[in-house]
Amino acid sequence: MEIFDNDLNAEVIGFGALNVDKLFSVENIVGADEESFIKSETSTPGGSAANTIVGLARLGVDTSIIGKIAEDEDGDLIEYNLAINGVYSNNLIYSESGSTGKCLGFVDGDGERCLYIDPGVNDEIKIDEINPLNIMRCKIMHYTSFVGDSFKTQIELLEKLSRDTVLSFDPGMLYVQKGFEELKPILERTNILLINESELRLLCNNDDAPIKELVVGFLDLGIETIVVKQGSKGVYAINNNEECQVGSYECDVVDTTGAGDSFNSGFLYSYLKGYNLEKSCRIANWVASKAIEGFGMEKFPSLKELEDFF
Repeated sequence: MEIFDNDLNAEVIGFGALNVDKLFSVENIVGADEESFIKSETSTPGGSAANTIVGLARLGVDTSIIGKIAEDEDGDLIEYNLAINGVYSNNLIYSESGSTGKCLGFVDGDGERCLYIDPGVNDEIKIDEINPLNIMRCKIMHYTSFVGDSFKTQIELLEKLSRDTVLSFDPGMLYVQKGFEELKPILERTNILLINESELRLLCNNDDAPIKELVVGFLDLGIETIVVKQGSKGVYAINNNEECQVGSYECDVVDTTGAGDSFNSGFLYSYLKGYNLEKSCRIANWVASKAIEGFGMEKFPSLKELEDFF
């Protein structure tokens, strides 16, 4: 059932690229002048913000997403996926021309991946296409990356956010490569920074310093909570009151593509519940461990599964 009511109140709104992930299972991920072969292919709706928002919806959180799709089969697939997962469609933007964004992903037998992005209409979002009444009521706004000009729209939107709205930011490698100065307007408004270790080190231009030494500067910038995702090593997190290092859960890895996004779902769910930092990281790690046992969003856990586990 599609939901178009502009009066619907979402607790969390995502703002990021909407893509169809065309995932190819391959024997191995090749380098320059190498060859491999494709074993299977799946097409699933994706995009970092969308993955996180769907993950939150499955955990019982009222969600919506700001994103743009075209009037094509991939756009229909994205819209249908959001609807069946209970994500409000009142912030979707429809383009009469162009194509919906795509992500071509190649995943090997160990779950490792490489991705190629075709942004399509994702990079055509303008500030006047976003309904200010919808965003004023959300508790959390979750930003993820775009390839092109919609980054500027994200910066413009900061001025329209309520002071009470928490800004969660997962920059991803695309944004980290822009450098600290270009990201500074978003970072200065960010309340929760969700970043992996490789991105953090690149952003700080430091491959050797301890994680804590790197994140202290972000606390000084005014960011309240910094969460550093470390893959199989778990997660390091810190805020003004707590610090923790939480290990990962053992699981059967099928596809790591949505690992960080599903982690974000678990963490933001826990934040809304008021859980402490360590419990939030444990829940987030568990959600991520379940998600990577399947392709795309197929294994993102439900609220019942989470409640049964804990």
